[in-house]
Amino acid sequence: MSTTRQAPAGERMADWADGRLGIYGLGRTYLRKVFPDHWSFMLGEICLYSFIILVLTGVYLTLFFHPSMNEVVYHGSYAPLNGIRMSEAYASTLDISFDVRGGLLIRQIHHWAALVFLAALLVHMMRHFFTGSFRKPREINWLFGWLMLIIGLFEGLTGYSLPDDLLSGTGMRFVDGAVLSTPVVGTYLSMFLFGGEFPGHDIVSRFYSVHVLLFPGIIAALVVVHLILVVYHKHTQFPGPGRTEKNVVGAPLMPVYMAKAGGFFFLVFGTIAVIAAVAAINPVWSYGPYRPDQVSTGAQPDWYLGFSEGLIRIMPGWEINAWGHTLVLGVFVPLMVFPLMLVFIGAYPFVEAWITGDRREHHLLDRPRDRPVRTAIGAAWISEYLVLLVGGGNDLWATHFHLSINAITWTVRVAFFVMPVIVFVVTRRVCLGLRRRDREKVLHGRETGIVKRLPHGEFVEVHERLSPAELFTLTQGEQPQPLQLGPATDSNGVTRRTGLAQRVRVRLSRAFYDEKSRV
Repeated sequence: MSTTRQAPAGERMADWADGRLGIYGLGRTYLRKVFPDHWSFMLGEICLYSFIILVLTGVYLTLFFHPSMNEVVYHGSYAPLNGIRMSEAYASTLDISFDVRGGLLIRQIHHWAALVFLAALLVHMMRHFFTGSFRKPREINWLFGWLMLIIGLFEGLTGYSLPDDLLSGTGMRFVDGAVLSTPVVGTYLSMFLFGGEFPGHDIVSRFYSVHVLLFPGIIAALVVVHLILVVYHKHTQFPGPGRTEKNVVGAPLMPVYMAKAGGFFFLVFGTIAVIAAVAAINPVWSYGPYRPDQVSTGAQPDWYLGFSEGLIRIMPGWEINAWGHTLVLGVFVPLMVFPLMLVFIGAYPFVEAWITGDRREHHLLDRPRDRPVRTAIGAAWISEYLVLLVGGGNDLWATHFHLSINAITWTVRVAFFVMPVIVFVVTRRVCLGLRRRDREKVLHGRETGIVKRLPHGEFVEVHERLSPAELFTLTQGEQPQPLQLGPATDSNGVTRRTGLAQRVRVRLSRAFYDEKSRV
């Protein structure tokens, strides 16, 4: 007599779920998806893991923070501020720092994770920029990452302002001045944002809602869509043996990649926790509560908004007075340049596609040296940011290095226009030089340092031929031909005139794909 063996409970539950959700089919399709193995791909994981850390620590902090500007008299563990009138927001921040178990550590982990998140996000975007992974079909995914960067900047600003200490209040005064400089609607925007005349009574509660609900929700949605598109488009990879536009060489998602990613998450979390435990950041008790009649010395924004401060500090205090109105150019012009710098990097994929006329799909990455102009543009953009970052801390540079603040300001003003040009030219020449060196390696091999004397007395250096894998890697990159400028013909052979836009695009394409840069 045969008996039917009953499946284990776990298997039966899996069958039940699969019959209703189709989990097995999805898992079979996506859990074995191949991901390439390269250290630069970890930058995106750092972004994701630091965002998860931000959410976890932020939830903990919301349990004890009171987003209110109602005044109270502080009576807590920090004796130097006992008896001082302050907002509930600042008092609760002190309580979190000194009275809540683990509160100070969680605060510092949260702040450090925010800095790491934005730093990793910017470096991750630059990796995509320099390797050309933003090309078709990933332009939309590039925009999603760019939006995450923009929202992250303002998410950091709102979180930085919540404690209502003297340092963050000084930053809010800066924001109020920028808003007021907006023509026609500046006063209305300021009154709406602060709930009245600065500093108002609603700014902390409004920033709290935006910081805790709106911006994190948008970032989380962008992260999910970003990852879905990464899976859908398949991962990019660097050129190499066996790698083509139609395949991906690497390890499967399960179990290899998931095991490595899980370990890397704890490594990132542990590193941020160690930094937060040994390096103090934003000690609000040292600044005291915010008062409109006081300004903290050495006030600086976090690094990611330092270039906006630099734009304000290096701009001359010009004004235009007309018809009873004053346009403060010293603030309004930087307020316009600030988004233009960000819009440029966000729109670049579409500009490059228009210039080069490249509408093909790309799944192999470029080496930065293979695209001299693009690499030079990216380096120039970074140099512009660093110049403005120095301008944003001109007072600290002056006091720490005993320099004239006027000399620093004028140096930054000149460097704002000159430095990107110098960096562009130097970077492009370096890329062309590296390309020529690769060409010599392909044609003659690698220098060994061994000098040999020929029978007729000539001394030559012995070269070692590259391996087939190295030769393939150096020559795999595409060699696009520059567009030809001249009369164009249609399908019937009839010559037609070339429009101005087409001629401009051809000339730019010639500059973009420099013939000297080809191996």
